[in-house]
Amino acid sequence: MAIAAPSQTIVARPVQAPAPQLDVVVPVYNEEADLARSVPLLHTYLTANLPFSFRVTIADNASADRTWPIAQRLAATLPAVRAVRLADKGRGRALRTVWQASDAEVLVYMDVDLSTDLAALLPLVAPLLSGHSDLAIVTRLARGAVVVRGAKREAISRCYNLLLRGTLGARFSDAQCGFKAIRADRARELLPLVEDTGWFFDTELLVLAERAGMRIHEVPVDWLDDPDSRVDIASTALDDLRGIARLSRSLRRGRPPLPAPPDRRAVSAAPAAPRARLFGQMLRFGLIGVASTLAYLALYLLARELVSAQLANGFALLVTAIANTAANRRLTFGVRGAAGRLRHQGQGLVVFGLGLAVTSGSLLVLHRADPDPSRSLELAVLVAANVTATLLRFCLFRIWLFPDRAALPTRRT
Repeated sequence: MAIAAPSQTIVARPVQAPAPQLDVVVPVYNEEADLARSVPLLHTYLTANLPFSFRVTIADNASADRTWPIAQRLAATLPAVRAVRLADKGRGRALRTVWQASDAEVLVYMDVDLSTDLAALLPLVAPLLSGHSDLAIVTRLARGAVVVRGAKREAISRCYNLLLRGTLGARFSDAQCGFKAIRADRARELLPLVEDTGWFFDTELLVLAERAGMRIHEVPVDWLDDPDSRVDIASTALDDLRGIARLSRSLRRGRPPLPAPPDRRAVSAAPAAPRARLFGQMLRFGLIGVASTLAYLALYLLARELVSAQLANGFALLVTAIANTAANRRLTFGVRGAAGRLRHQGQGLVVFGLGLAVTSGSLLVLHRADPDPSRSLELAVLVAANVTATLLRFCLFRIWLFPDRAALPTRRT
């Protein structure tokens, strides 16, 4: 049976019956050095240690070196190994093409460099075959993982996953490690919804799965960095940022329509959603608050040269409060359009009044204690007062200005 993919796709060894339980896909691009070594090692390990039937699929996405001839030779000489060649480049495109046509129960993919300890494969796929979980990932960032890599890659990985938590409310710990698995029935539901065809593909898949209430199983892993990695870090990071922005916009607009989860997952996953949403709102509110505070201090210092401390404080706080309400309305709570804008600004000014009371009261106390304080002492008192006012403002924004947005559950249908 030839793979159901675009006409330019070439299959070195057709799928044979009976269908295997696992289809282990190895996407490759210009990997002639690693491919001839890694696939025989993988095949030997699976044959000796895996209690499930399997197939290894080499997915060559438009390599320009000798990767495809090597893949053909491996498919011809090793049982349960086949090779698929696509005319277009893209790891996500290769995985989508092979996974959509696979007849296996569980679909796996791993990087060709075998940086991840293969002993993680069995605990990765067992919960999927048993029906306990829907997707599974290995993680280098959870307790129990043993990771050997440079400080630069470690920092990039942690910052990326923190960014996913803050912007998309992701709860999985490691989006980038190239060792993941998904049940085939879940893949058929999710793959048509994933737009990315490159490196952001599996991040997008995980986010959509989580939003749909699917269970994601995590396995701490032993992982050794490949010093000869072909990944262009700068280009990949830029593509990931674009992917995050695109997916965030789509989810705010209610797209794509996600599959309804089975009842068992809807119940177990629901309690975690408000925590993830609250964390994302607090992070965005905090970043806007930092920018607002810097703008406030700059305006205060400029106005203080012309007017009293109280007038300078009121002017700076009023200007930044209007900008702060508009930014949080759009970015923190996802409210767009003209409807309700004036009402929100009016409510924001009430909140501003409370903030003014906190900061002005602090200045009043300071000036009674020291009639001629230094500018640095005034600023220190105002910064502390603004932190208090910011916490008060976040609570009022979430409870009073935008209660519907704050209380909305994560979209699951």
